[in-house]
Amino acid sequence: MTLPDGYRLTRLDDDSRLREVIALDAWAFPTEVAFDELLRLEQPLPWGRVWGVEHGGSAPGLAAMYGAYALSAYPVPGAETACGWLTWVGVHPGHRRRGLLREMIAHHFADCLERGEAISGLTAAEAAIYGRFGYGMAAPQVSLTIPRGAALRPIAGSAALAVEMHEWDAARHGPVVARLHRAYARVPEGIGRPGWASWETPELRRAQDQDPPALRQGLEAQRLLLITNAAGEPRGYARFRRKSAWNRDVADGTVQVRDAVALDAAAAHRLWSVLLDLDLMARIEAGPLPVDDPILSLLVDARAAMPTTRDLQWIRILDLPRALAGRRYAAPADVVLEVTDALIPANAGRWRVRVDASGRAEVARSEDPAELRLDIRELGAAHLGTVSLAALAQAGLVDVADGSHAALARAATAWSWPIAAGGSWVF
Repeated sequence: MTLPDGYRLTRLDDDSRLREVIALDAWAFPTEVAFDELLRLEQPLPWGRVWGVEHGGSAPGLAAMYGAYALSAYPVPGAETACGWLTWVGVHPGHRRRGLLREMIAHHFADCLERGEAISGLTAAEAAIYGRFGYGMAAPQVSLTIPRGAALRPIAGSAALAVEMHEWDAARHGPVVARLHRAYARVPEGIGRPGWASWETPELRRAQDQDPPALRQGLEAQRLLLITNAAGEPRGYARFRRKSAWNRDVADGTVQVRDAVALDAAAAHRLWSVLLDLDLMARIEAGPLPVDDPILSLLVDARAAMPTTRDLQWIRILDLPRALAGRRYAAPADVVLEVTDALIPANAGRWRVRVDASGRAEVARSEDPAELRLDIRELGAAHLGTVSLAALAQAGLVDVADGSHAALARAATAWSWPIAAGGSWVF
């Protein structure tokens, strides 16, 4: 790692540097929350995997920083893998254009590889930044604004489920929500949803459980909707806040859904039926949601929900053979890839990927002619099974060798997954 003169990288092991970190973050990401209130919030910072770039000039202090969440069970198609999730990336505006971000990314890659993490992921504040470091957009999201009373298609068993409404209590409700959220990564049974990251670290859990007034943006305190079956077992939840408004004496309130999870179709129907029928509300705002979330199929008129899509999760493959062998595939395949990687030379070159009938892959170096040529960015984009290799080829981002169109079809089918990758939070 080569930083400019006057800069050095240092590990931030504990919250003794919290004031500096929050001050830098507020420079990089402007906020309306007062500094003293920010200091009182539960922060998800992964101390020990937070790194600061210190500047020793006339105004010493943190010039830049990044952190990495250690996600040991990040869902990929048919499996879970260790992932170093890049987060809290920021450069002070007085220290930009000096290569600090490039050097922090290089350090992050090396640190992840040393820890045995074959992939890195992130949610991007600016979508144009991370592609040049080999991250590919692998999981889109959808946001909805659903009119109150929107009709849902009937689902058997929905009416028999019980509804509980609670004022949020982190000590009481946090474990229930975390358990349901974690379980949803394996729904549908035998398939699971890639990208559905849970709150694995204690810091993430505490930050997720908090409901400070400073973060409510004028809405009420958080509420919890819980759906239970006849045995009293929770089958779904939604965390939400309401904001009252009136328009010429007509109720015009908004329900903001923080996250909504249901483990089966009946629970999903019951949950959304309640959210769509709250008094004095005119609309329900929800997102990020996976692009195939059940609510989109349940709505009789999904168009009226005004769906908007954008990027959510970006994946960077760090150790190509381990990453490709660590996921499962939707169909057998035997394909030779030629991969370029400007930042991690060990990934570059030709690789044969053989997928057996069980969906498991063997990945090895090959001297055979390449059938598909692509950059590591496109391989990362396809890694969660939602972005199609064939679609990338159609866009000119995967080069198909002469006579290898059948190989593209086989590879695109194998790399796909029956459920769209997605998550419920930005981190």
